[in-house]
Amino acid sequence: MNVGIVGLGLIGGSAARAYKNNGYHKIYAFDIDSSMLDFAKLTGVVDETLTEETLGECELIIIALYPEATIEYMKKTAQFIAKGATVIDFCGTKREVCKAGFELADKYGFLFVGGHPMAGTQFSGFANSRDSMFYGAGMVIVPPKFDDMELLEKIKELLSPLGFGKLSATSAEKHDQLIAFTSQMPHILSNAYIKSKTAREHFGFSAGSYRDMTRVAWLNPRMWSELFLENRDNLIKEMDSLITELEKYKKALSDCDHDRLYELLDEGRRIKSEVDGK
Repeated sequence: MNVGIVGLGLIGGSAARAYKNNGYHKIYAFDIDSSMLDFAKLTGVVDETLTEETLGECELIIIALYPEATIEYMKKTAQFIAKGATVIDFCGTKREVCKAGFELADKYGFLFVGGHPMAGTQFSGFANSRDSMFYGAGMVIVPPKFDDMELLEKIKELLSPLGFGKLSATSAEKHDQLIAFTSQMPHILSNAYIKSKTAREHFGFSAGSYRDMTRVAWLNPRMWSELFLENRDNLIKEMDSLITELEKYKKALSDCDHDRLYELLDEGRRIKSEVDGK
């Protein structure tokens, strides 16, 4: 199978490595950084450049760009994609990308599927990519139809070389609502938390909880700014909810209210247990 990869950063690079190492795929790729593309070719991860001419040779095209760039790329190249080919985006938000992707797919005769791999690290770039990046991870897809089992099996088969542990299908709206809580809020929290003046004095006084809390503070500001703004309605709702809860803790501490503080802490412990099924 000929696979086209658009974007050779951490995610796109890892996808290219996984398909290439699967043994029977020819990898076409495009990256705005020509030196990175040349390096990927030199290392044998990429076979040929993905161009308007070679797009038509690919049965599967994975777009691993930021949302706005993904939409722009699809609009520019949709006419060159082979009829019947499958295009899957790997963006962190889904509403705008899927709206554009479904419309272009209907117009030009290819299959578009929204996708979001639940994998990554705090590091970025092709140099940090690896073929095992997605192994065992979850993959959220937004298909054009939810009641087409044959279509879902096709998507599962196309993505099988990446080694996902589980595929979940949802709507673009539901995806963005949930991702605001599970991914975007933790990044904002981590990034804000590390701004405490105490952060520069913590050495020798921190352990696992500090590392867990601050790991994703080391993020890509350009990418996350775009994702946050595109999903700002859902993200603001989550932030309002958190601020409301934090005010409860602050009041209990200000009032030196041991019983109320205990209730709040126990409530959080119980909800965590319920959510995780423990």
